[in-house]
Amino acid sequence: MKRDKLNIVVLGLSLSSSWGNGHATTYRALLREMAALGHKVTFLERDAPWYRKNRDLTSAHYCDLTFYTSVEELRERYGENVRRADVVIVGSYVPAGTEVGQWVTRVAHGITAFYDIDTPVTLAKLRNRDCEYISNALARRYDLYLSFTGGSALKHIETVLGSRCARALYCSVDPELHYKEAAVTEQWHLGYLGTYSEDRQPALQSLLIRAAQEWPDGRFAVAGPLYPPKISWPENVMRVDHLPPSRHRGFYNAQRFTLNITRREMIGAGYSPSVRLFEAAACGTPIITDPWDGLGRFFEIGSEILIARSTEECLNLLRELPADERLALAERAHRRVLAEHTASQRAQQLQQYLFSAIEDKAAARRRVLEPCATVAVS
Repeated sequence: MKRDKLNIVVLGLSLSSSWGNGHATTYRALLREMAALGHKVTFLERDAPWYRKNRDLTSAHYCDLTFYTSVEELRERYGENVRRADVVIVGSYVPAGTEVGQWVTRVAHGITAFYDIDTPVTLAKLRNRDCEYISNALARRYDLYLSFTGGSALKHIETVLGSRCARALYCSVDPELHYKEAAVTEQWHLGYLGTYSEDRQPALQSLLIRAAQEWPDGRFAVAGPLYPPKISWPENVMRVDHLPPSRHRGFYNAQRFTLNITRREMIGAGYSPSVRLFEAAACGTPIITDPWDGLGRFFEIGSEILIARSTEECLNLLRELPADERLALAERAHRRVLAEHTASQRAQQLQQYLFSAIEDKAAARRRVLEPCATVAVS
């Protein structure tokens, strides 16, 4: 029988630092909304030095944020927390994630779930047999596989990996952080927010850097860490290294358009929206994106979001689209994201998945015990 309020333990990559990862903002909004639903949440984070040096959150009112330095310490200090929790969720890219997951699925009394914030990358890693945070065997041990990717990937997770139950839990936007600011002055015709990725760089080169070169009067901006020094940035491209979540809203609001570029694995898998899409739409910023399968599941192409496949197409949108059409498109996307893609809605989805998994596990246990009870009576 399900409990109305759950004791949830989450082992994730990071809650404390958004530096160079998209996990922290996802966890922050989702767990805050889970707490608002009445659930008790504990977040266990490996104390990685690169995140320790770049923390933008030291405590959270919606959960207990705790750090550990090794798997051994995790077992010794928090073993009882894991054993007694109603739900234990292990996220993708957790250091020593396979070892952690094997331990969790062995000792936890409640249901266990794997939260894959990197599903296309994970599936590619598993195909290449170089995934350090989950394996096919471990995927079968979790009661629930929560995926940032929908579509055919869910069937693959169940039929190929052997997961008991795969469900889409897409990224979402935090409307407390991302909203329209009418008073912000437009600074850039096109901006892009994203950590450097080698496979995204050709699209960034085509849709923004070359566009800036061909339109010297245009104003452009790229925000995100880890871009190599060898990149030659045009003079009309402003570079910002790390942009913390608290500054995302201002960045989006200062753009005439924002650019979304999709990772190669996400394009291959399809149905893998980036959180940047939802953030920009919540801020009322029109979006230009590269095309990928499943995009229309989240935004109506041409009416709520625009596609560019080349420098010329991107420049045409930047310079030729009438302002009234641009603003109307942004408003439609804004309404869509607030209706379907907020953290509150994701938390309600997660709650439903967890209650269903708890009920399924309880039913399975009853089926195991019933024959024993029959034999005892007879």
